[in-house]
Amino acid sequence: MKIQESAENYLETILILNRDRREVHAIDIAAQLDFSKPSVSVAMKKLRENGFINVDSFGHITLTEAGEEIAQRIYERHTVLSAWLISLGVDPIIAAEDACRMEHVISSESFSAIRKMAEKSNEAAEALRNVTEPQ
Repeated sequence: MKIQESAENYLETILILNRDRREVHAIDIAAQLDFSKPSVSVAMKKLRENGFINVDSFGHITLTEAGEEIAQRIYERHTVLSAWLISLGVDPIIAAEDACRMEHVISSESFSAIRKMAEKSNEAAEALRNVTEPQ
């Protein structure tokens, strides 16, 4: 299912915040994304109506299975793309910003190829670090 980039960003943010704390509220999301509370409330309503989040009577926000799946996919893309760009020599702040834009539009095929290349590159770098010079 294709969802809007903004919805993917909200879901990814909920995932990240949930790792840092036990309870996530709309105000936490607003602070993290630097959005207004009313904007976040509207987005949370849409995400809830579309089955991506649950909101309990205390305002605690949790991801549904569908929301978790999307959030994990976007988060993986972000971390792999950021690391790959950094390994190419891109400044970490710029790499994170670019990865945030790329994670939403890159095809599964292209992402898979980048991930494989990044893994091979990491394996090669680790092997080189483990090689000692002859005595």
